[in-house]
Formats: sequence, C-alpha cells, structure tokens
Amino acid sequence: MLDRLNTIESEGLAALKQAAGADALEQWRVRYLGTKGLLKEATALFRDVPKDQKPAVGARLNEVQRALQEAFDARKADAGAPAKFAGPMLDLTEPGLSPALGRRHILTRVREELCEVFARMGFEVASGPELEDEEHNFTKLNIPADHPARDPIDNFYVDDPFKSARPRMLRSQTSTVQIRVMETRKPPLRIVAPGRVYRPDTVDATHSFMFHQIEGLYVDRNVSMRDLKTTLLQFARAYFGPEAEVRLRPSFFPFTEPSAELDMKIALRPGEPPRWIELGGCGMVDPAVFESVGYDPEQWTGFAFGFGIERIAMGKYGIPDIRLLFENDVRFLGQL
Repeated sequence: MLDRLNTIESEGLAALKQAAGADALEQWRVRYLGTKGLLKEATALFRDVPKDQKPAVGARLNEVQRALQEAFDARKADAGAPAKFAGPMLDLTEPGLSPALGRRHILTRVREELCEVFARMGFEVASGPELEDEEHNFTKLNIPADHPARDPIDNFYVDDPFKSARPRMLRSQTSTVQIRVMETRKPPLRIVAPGRVYRPDTVDATHSFMFHQIEGLYVDRNVSMRDLKTTLLQFARAYFGPEAEVRLRPSFFPFTEPSAELDMKIALRPGEPPRWIELGGCGMVDPAVFESVGYDPEQWTGFAFGFGIERIAMGKYGIPDIRLLFENDVRFLGQL
C-alpha cells in the first residue's frame, strides 16, 4: 500500500508538470483528486490494510493527498495569473481623455430657438394632439368638403372617412392648434405651436412623410397685413441675421385671406449662390375661421403663419438633404 501511494505521488507530480492549459489541469484533477480518482481508490483500499500498518499507511495517505492538492493549487494559480504587461508603462500623471458629450438633435435645437425668438415678440407656446379629427384639421379651417386637400390618398386617416361621421387622422398641419386654442380662449391672443405633422409624401431631398411645423397666430383688434409682414421680417433678421432677404408672394389658402408665401434667400451648400427658398405660408385669418370658433370677425382680426422647421434648419445650417436629419448618422450630427 505504501508503494502504491508513493507511485501515485511521483506519477501525479510528474503529470502535473506536463499539464498545459485549463483543460489539461482539469483532466489531471479528475484523475488524481476526483471522486473516482486514484486517491479515492487508495482510500477505499485502506480498510484492507493490516491493523498494525494502518497508522503508517494513514499518515502517508494524508501526506500524498496534501502534496498533490497543494501542487495542483499552486499550478492553477500560476495558470490563472495575468500575463506580464510588455507594453509601455502607464503614466498616471497624464491628463485623461474627456468622453465625447452628446447634444440635443438639431431639430430640437432649432425648435427651441424659434420659440425663443417668437417669445421675445410676445408669443407663447401652445400645443395640440397629433391624432386629430376632420373638423379641426379641415372643416373649422374653412377647407370645404370637396377640397383636394381632404383626399384620403393625401392624408393618413385612422378611420375610414367614407364610413365614419367624424373620422380621425394624423394631423396634416399644426393649424389645428390655432383652432383648439381659439375654442377655449378669448382674444386677444398671440401663440406659436411647434409640432409634428404627417402627409404621405414621397421621401426625397426636400420632402418627408413626417416633418415639423411651427404655426403662429395673432388675434387682436385692428391687426393688419402690415403687422404680419413686420413680424416675419423681424423674425427673419433675428434668427438668420440682419442681412436676411425675405419676400412675400401672393398665394391662396382656404383659412387666410389675403394669403402669401414667405420666401427667403438661402445658400444650401458652401460656395453656392443663395436662391429663393419657400419657408411657409401666411396671411390674414379668414372671417369664416373666426366664425367657426365663435369669434366676431367684425371686432377681431388676426394673422397666421406656418413654417417648416426642417426647411428653416436646412437654411440656417446649410443642410442640402432633409433625409440627413432623420438618419441619425453621428458623423453628420457631430458637425452641427
């Protein structure tokens, strides 16, 4: 029995030196120290050892088990120790590299900038639901039932407009907010309403099926077209700079009369000469709109305007393609 124990010890230590890698160490442990290993077999044979030899054999069995276990633990610790770093030493006195900080999206920033400019002119910010009904999106804005703007192919209807008495839709303009504000508040009032709008347009460099508008409304006594033109000119010079060139072109909208388009000279690419870009529509609120919300058009007048926030952002920062604003490419966003 003593010879057997000596053999287990010598062969085990020799085999342990040859074991390379975690798998080989585990195989060695199972063979020598496992529940069915050689030491367990020797322990089971201890009962057959003559009584007068048991003290010596038992002491030797404990010595062998301790020697193999300690050798295995030391070998495993060496195998798990991290490799010595061969590269240059780390200088802890060097200043650290600051992590890149995020920023608000360009559309969020432009929206807040626009609200801040109009706030300086006395406009407060209003909001309304994006899921609207035909009454607020069309009817109370003086858009007749047979107007092409109501065509289901040009809108995102949630309810079937041919089966529902009051079909719901994703709003196609933030003009719905001016109706909701006038329904609940008495004049005078002066608001801007930024928000998302939805139209099934084909996506290209200047169009998207979801985009942002900012609607403006001013209602008071004796408001005139001159007030509208002055407000828009002051806005353009405050936001784009004192050299901003703007113009009003006669146009038509069902909810304003007279109506106009606001254009501005903008260079969309560096080195490119500026050209006239349409920012949005405006005009004097039609008396029919006032009547739909309970305002007396004989006492109150007002103007309204609506701009595309993407158009303004593209003009302000020289962005040539609206799709860049929604692709979330960090290389592009990091430039603004």
